Amino acid sequence: MFGMLHKTPSFDVTHESSPSEVLVAGFSAYGLAGLTAVDYLVTQLELTETGHVRAEGVPSITPFEQGRPRHPNRLYSRPDLDVTVLVGEQFVPSVLGEALAGSILEWTETAGVAEVVVLAGVPFPHGQEGHRSFYVATDDFRGRRLADADVEPMPGGFLDGMNATLLERGMDSPLGVGLFVTPVHARAPDVEAAVRLVETVTDVYDLSVDPDPLSAFADEVGRYYEDLAERIAEREPEGTYDRMYM
Repeated sequence: MFGMLHKTPSFDVTHESSPSEVLVAGFSAYGLAGLTAVDYLVTQLELTETGHVRAEGVPSITPFEQGRPRHPNRLYSRPDLDVTVLVGEQFVPSVLGEALAGSILEWTETAGVAEVVVLAGVPFPHGQEGHRSFYVATDDFRGRRLADADVEPMPGGFLDGMNATLLERGMDSPLGVGLFVTPVHARAPDVEAAVRLVETVTDVYDLSVDPDPLSAFADEVGRYYEDLAERIAEREPEGTYDRMYM
């Protein structure tokens, strides 16, 4: 572990065929909204795994399903759809995000990818009216995708890590880069936030994706947390239990 922490991190992208011109990405982050959204897109669009991102010098995970291991950062596509989806299950700290973004950008440049859009949940203060998607995007992305889209710009703030690197490179190159963000809560996964991201990317890219099954799952998760809050309220005196992580 000590040696791993002192090893310079590196990321390599492997793709079995020519990718689409559009890359849609979601990563493991607070609330898991972006990751849940892209995972749902893969299922609903019936995409197949066509590549992966290999990481060295970063604490690793090996996810598995039905006893079968898989790469933590996977690329999915299909021949008749001009969208490649990156599902990033491996948590990458913000300080290493620049290295990951740099590898992705090197790959997009050599592979002819013209657009990168990242789906992400961001924790920020908001009311009920703030439960929607916002964008931060380069000029060429806005002109190409958002002129007639019902997505509001993020009023202000700053980005760091991977998203900052992607947008900075996009400002200085022909690559169009967009970030769709929505407020996210501490509970994981925040499926309601994932639904909003799915609806946004589906509308902008005219994808044939039905968000209703994900919405139904969001309702189930919401009921679970409501029931949990009620049980805690019944057992604990008022003000003695910290619910910030519910």
